[in-house]
Amino acid sequence: MDATTSEATPSIPLHLIIDEPLSLVSPLQQTYQRSQRHCFGESTPGEFPLAASPSIVLHVLTSCNLNPEDLAHLEATCTFFRKPANFAPDFQLSISELAALDMCEKRAIFKPMGDEERQVLKQRCGGSWKLVLRYILAGEACRREKSQAIAGPGHSIAVTSGGAVYTFGSNNSGQLGHGTLEEEWRPRLISSLQGIRIIQAAAGAGRSILISDTGKVYAFGKDSFGEAEYGAQGSKAVTKPQMVESLKDVFIVQAAIGNFFTAVLSREGRVYTFSWGNDTKLGHQTEPNDVEPHPLLGPLENIPVVQIAAGYCYLLALTCQPSGMSVYSVGCGLGGKLGHGSRTDEKYPRLIERFQQLNLQPTVVAAGAWHAAVVGKDGRVCTWGWGRYGCLGHGNEECESAPKVVESLSNIKAVHVATGDYTTFVVSEEGDVYSFGCGESSSLGHSIAQEGEENRHNNVVTPQLVTSLKRTNEKVVQISLTNSIYWNAHTFALTDSGKLYAFGAGDKGQLGIELVGQQTERGHPERVDLDLS
Repeated sequence: MDATTSEATPSIPLHLIIDEPLSLVSPLQQTYQRSQRHCFGESTPGEFPLAASPSIVLHVLTSCNLNPEDLAHLEATCTFFRKPANFAPDFQLSISELAALDMCEKRAIFKPMGDEERQVLKQRCGGSWKLVLRYILAGEACRREKSQAIAGPGHSIAVTSGGAVYTFGSNNSGQLGHGTLEEEWRPRLISSLQGIRIIQAAAGAGRSILISDTGKVYAFGKDSFGEAEYGAQGSKAVTKPQMVESLKDVFIVQAAIGNFFTAVLSREGRVYTFSWGNDTKLGHQTEPNDVEPHPLLGPLENIPVVQIAAGYCYLLALTCQPSGMSVYSVGCGLGGKLGHGSRTDEKYPRLIERFQQLNLQPTVVAAGAWHAAVVGKDGRVCTWGWGRYGCLGHGNEECESAPKVVESLSNIKAVHVATGDYTTFVVSEEGDVYSFGCGESSSLGHSIAQEGEENRHNNVVTPQLVTSLKRTNEKVVQISLTNSIYWNAHTFALTDSGKLYAFGAGDKGQLGIELVGQQTERGHPERVDLDLS
């Protein structure tokens, strides 16, 4: 078609593609401006229709790494992006849908999926590749799949960016995975995992779970998925990682260990639980030592979940729907930790409605033993549940049975939150760390003397900058702290350069550093001799 005779077909100057290819990539605002001009500007000599070269347009959109909202904006403002592109692999898809599919193809979670599996995921997400892309990106944002450190009850797990796993600390049930029951005071590589790339880890009392990049689940330590921290089940010790056979046909991306139960999340956003699931709790009947996964019944059967978090007898699920992100909770409501404005138990997952009232889009969830927290897309932080020791950050020790914004953090944009047994940590966009709650075991990191007295054991009822981490001149990207009511807590801070800092209780070697003399804890962050980059 002649560009000079067409008024309906949008066009793009040839020289913009030949001479200035990088100008379309960054910044994003420039992309929007040019897209508007190409679609609606008048045709002039030297131009050709966009429709004449959809492959170039598709390449430009994909190279820009536009998010799903950007693609939806293009569709809304230009008819060209809404029309069928007549382009492989699906001639009926629009250019924006093809761009979203192309970007999905680049994600590790999507690559190995077959055509049928992809179509199932597409329908589950709402029938659009843009929604699938949003689901995948949301999961990547809240489930750290690069390097990570996990501060478990008495033992620790560190995963490098290459997928190697180091463990250290208590080992009474073989939870370190080295084939022995001996404690380790320094990080030790799990040699039996050679050739397997691990991307996720979870630690519970006497047990550990690892997830590979192929979706396989490996467990070791106590041979029970649902034992209480000092229960009777799981007396057999599994001292090396063993693949969980009952999950071999399900591609798993995350695991969460709570008291009395374990939960896993599949690639398609389905939640499965082991144990603790009698008909008054998780909507299905199981035995305490059940090793078979059971799908979590109720509303989440048809809603894709991107992240799960487990606390003391309850579970949080972050979901991604066409209408936006939301949080569901199920289990024990003691202390108001389910977030529904009451302290009643919930047999089936129930939507936490307060976030809609706060106009907050949740992006990360954290479940402590007795309280919970969320980070919103706008950087606000909400906490709720049992407020003992000030762990909610509202300046008191009162309980909150529904999410409440932590007003004293209004001057920062949060990107990450971690919760433990009455303790909370928040990481800002700049990499600064704030903590509040119970100061026992020096796990809050506030070791600076104030007015001549050591304050590292003090409780903190409002968020306080962890200056000891600030002085490392490193940007913190992840915090992990012990989530147990029976163990003294310790904390890890992981930086964007792969450095790992530890503080808190270290009596079992769980800090990964040697303690001198009669020391049982570290009051300030100390570098662990392990590079996770």
